[in-house]
Amino acid sequence: MTIWTDLADIEFKLYYIDANGIKTRVLEAGTGEPLILLHGTGGHIEAYAKNMKGLSEHFRVINIDMVGHGYTEKPDRHYGIDYYSEHLLGVIQALNLSKVYLSGESLGGWVAAWFAAEHPEYVKAMVLNTPGNVNNKPEVMKKLKDSTLKAVLEANYENVKTRLEWLMYDKSQVTDELIEARYNIYTQPSYQEAVHHIVCLQDIEIRKLYSWDPSWCGKINVPTLLAWTDHDPTSTVEEAKPIQDMIPNSELVVIKDAGHWPQWEKPEEFNTVLIDFLLKNGNKTAKQEDEALVTK
Repeated sequence: MTIWTDLADIEFKLYYIDANGIKTRVLEAGTGEPLILLHGTGGHIEAYAKNMKGLSEHFRVINIDMVGHGYTEKPDRHYGIDYYSEHLLGVIQALNLSKVYLSGESLGGWVAAWFAAEHPEYVKAMVLNTPGNVNNKPEVMKKLKDSTLKAVLEANYENVKTRLEWLMYDKSQVTDELIEARYNIYTQPSYQEAVHHIVCLQDIEIRKLYSWDPSWCGKINVPTLLAWTDHDPTSTVEEAKPIQDMIPNSELVVIKDAGHWPQWEKPEEFNTVLIDFLLKNGNKTAKQEDEALVTK
């Protein structure tokens, strides 16, 4: 199986939208309630290729290249979590969506959480997938920054492969096709410039503006699941506990034998975890809102 043969027997569309002035690449499948997928640092929509079929049986799946990433436009400015969140709002508004489910991996999980804190009226429920490095460990930040810059600025098969293998517990999951897809993205002249803005969050002076903290996590009032793994290279399962404590009533599940990309290494288990949590809690949220309207 390859990225695009994973999509061969489902109806999907690949298109671009104007998200508040940013040309944004979107992969969409399914006709249910909207579920937006957000990739990690240096990622792109192909990171969720193995999940589109299963998820689209239950949701209208909207898989985007975040600002500065993939084939989405790359403005010349630092990409803080607030800027990614503004871009996500632009996507939601461009697609005329009122309420969405969110699932974000790594950086995408961070963005989803920030967005839910700032714009809870748009979010039904969310799954934060290996958001990682909650303690701002310098060695993790350096590893991520150095490996990303090397993969992009010295782009070749081995450097891109090394960057992808860092994400995986089972290194054999890094296919030639995934390497080629990422190599083609990383060698765009615009990406060569944007990568410095992408890795700015690995500098502590910028990162501390958005660090996980009860001051903003405590504002999250939507059902939230933390989907961790037992081999995440950025943080241990124990380090998920602080986030769980910060986000009111959040839940934690551990996907075993996976690294930073459980959606890729364990797609069926990941899909089941996500589907079960979102549908159960989304329906609960809708019922509560209906009851509140009746009470009024």
